[in-house]
Amino acid sequence: MRIYTRTGDDGTTGLLGGQRVSKDSPRVEAYGSVDELNAYLGLAMVHLRSHPRLSEMLQQIQNELFVAGAELATPVGNKVPVEPIGEAHVQRLESWIDELEQTLPPLRHFILPGGTAGAAILHVARTVCRRAERRVVTLYHTEPGNLHLITYLNRLGDLLFVMARAVNAAEGVQDVIWDG
Repeated sequence: MRIYTRTGDDGTTGLLGGQRVSKDSPRVEAYGSVDELNAYLGLAMVHLRSHPRLSEMLQQIQNELFVAGAELATPVGNKVPVEPIGEAHVQRLESWIDELEQTLPPLRHFILPGGTAGAAILHVARTVCRRAERRVVTLYHTEPGNLHLITYLNRLGDLLFVMARAVNAAEGVQDVIWDG
């Protein structure tokens, strides 16, 4: 099988179920942003090899983002080919935030993205996550969708922020304090 099909040369792409839509449709923007987020998490894991707990979390999140992408690539009215993101996924993210925050000093200032390379990449992933969340919200303004997915992305952005702080703390690097 070839990687190129030429079917997208006209500016359209196929959704799960075969329907073709413009590559700039809100649905494609949403799952494309989720895919970009997943790629950044893969990059972060390269820099977090000395943090096995975080890598384990990120690996599970990557799998769940693939599920989210499948949900978003499925047009309304078609059966989603995977078990959708639900409340249990959100609760697990919250438990991970709580777990990591126990190891951190209380946040008393705004911080800037930075510190270690791993933390900086997690901050980039956080901003991509926030964009993905906005793209899903935009899609759901015009089509019904899984509201748990919006909550999941919102909580994931929080988790990525806390992970970045945890990486800096574990490596003895101060968070970069905003001096504004």
